[in-house]
Amino acid sequence: MKVIWLGQAGLLFDVEGYRIMIDPYFSNSVEKLGGEKRRVPVEPAFRELKPEAVICTHSHVDHMDQETLQPLLMNTSGLQVLAPSEAWKTLRTYGPGHNYILFNRLTEVTLREGLLVKAVKAEHSDPSAIGVILEAEGKTCYITGDTLYNEAIFGDLPERIDVVFLPINGAGNNMNMADAARFAARCKAKKVVPVHFGMLDDLDPEGFQCEGRIIPRIFREIPL
Repeated sequence: MKVIWLGQAGLLFDVEGYRIMIDPYFSNSVEKLGGEKRRVPVEPAFRELKPEAVICTHSHVDHMDQETLQPLLMNTSGLQVLAPSEAWKTLRTYGPGHNYILFNRLTEVTLREGLLVKAVKAEHSDPSAIGVILEAEGKTCYITGDTLYNEAIFGDLPERIDVVFLPINGAGNNMNMADAARFAARCKAKKVVPVHFGMLDDLDPEGFQCEGRIIPRIFREIPL
């Protein structure tokens, strides 16, 4: 399994050639809406990438970006596109010819043999927001999506988590560094990858102190 950080909360998983893009953000949509300007330019190869599946964890523009996703979905066919209810309603209008899967909490989808994804609770300002459990190659990965620390989340999680990807920016109804460290310890993840920093802010991830921490680099493979 290969994992590349796409910046912000975006991730690209490659499981034996089957590529899953989660929450890609390749535009300046946030700035156009009055928010922060993108600080890291997009590497062109990622704009041109045609994954086999796309997952959006919720409807906010830096996770379900029309300027990123509409060109992708209009110029491809046959993708599996998964999203919870609020995001799904909009996302399925971006392009025909895809399998748009309503991916609400506790839904499980086998994307291909040996590759299972599950939607779990997230505590965020989009009430339908989810986290994602990805199981493949004997590993369990947990992408929290945007979320605050909430004890109800842990009842949805498996006993073993090999790696968790979680926000540390402490704004927009996301965990701050202290809560993210508590969250990682609570879910007993062996490895912890902070995300949701550095794209729209100048947050220094070195302040995130956590056992098993791996600080990613944007558009580079994460050394798991």
